[in-house]
Amino acid sequence: MSTRYPGPIIEPRVFDHRIADSGLVSDGALAELLDRYPAELFDINLYDYDNEGQVSLRTGARGRSSGDDLLAAIQTGRLWVNLRGVETAHPALWAEVMRAFEPIKAGYPGLRPTTLSGQLILSSPKARVPYHFDPAGVVLFHMRGRKRLWVYPGDEAHLPEQAMEQIVMRQTTEELPYSQAFDADAQVVDLEPGQALTWPLFAPHRVENLSAFCVSLSMDFQTWGSRFRNGALFTHGAMRARGLKPRATDRLSTPGLAARWAAAVALKRTGAVKSRLMDFERSFEPDAGSADGAGTVRG
Repeated sequence: MSTRYPGPIIEPRVFDHRIADSGLVSDGALAELLDRYPAELFDINLYDYDNEGQVSLRTGARGRSSGDDLLAAIQTGRLWVNLRGVETAHPALWAEVMRAFEPIKAGYPGLRPTTLSGQLILSSPKARVPYHFDPAGVVLFHMRGRKRLWVYPGDEAHLPEQAMEQIVMRQTTEELPYSQAFDADAQVVDLEPGQALTWPLFAPHRVENLSAFCVSLSMDFQTWGSRFRNGALFTHGAMRARGLKPRATDRLSTPGLAARWAAAVALKRTGAVKSRLMDFERSFEPDAGSADGAGTVRG
């Protein structure tokens, strides 16, 4: 699979794991978790698509529903819920994930993560996640239901660097320009419970659930290589906003990437680039009795 961003993972690869055997993702355990999980770590999304596969995003608020009611809304609606910060907010689950990660890491001798974080993903039977990229390495541990992933090449045609700059600078969400013609270039993987999927750094992908409630955990990791690349993208985006025309990051040497990463650190410290992702309107609360699981926001 072609990519401009080399790393130890060069193509999608499936591994086995036994995280679900812990009992931590049963209905009862998930309802209890939803009751106590910090509201500021909830991302509740609903994606709408037109006939060309173009997407619009609605975001939801946690609201005051019980864990049981929240779980019912997710299981019957069309919602995609991320519980961020699993590494600190759910240490028991994170311990299981770290055990499952060890043989995966061993399968890539050059993989040396500097940071690891996780988000638990609870998604409705007909939920779909649009074409996007993550500015990190990813291991997707799947635990319940079935889902299909399309993983695309990381070349300029599928992954424009100027779009990446805007995402890394938090000027827009992670969705990328998409054409249905891209699907001919994708590698398609159906994930079953107990499987984990890796793919190349930054590879664009999209996800569809296959008519079942799904539970997964996405582990994000950074290496010095990915951190340098993200820093270069951030700095180039800031340069472009000032009328400059930086060259593509894949034409830079490692020292050149490191210098741009250092510049990005300085830009972030000074607040020279302001995020535009702070104030999404929360247009619904999860409600199992409403269409798509999206009810009215209740003050």
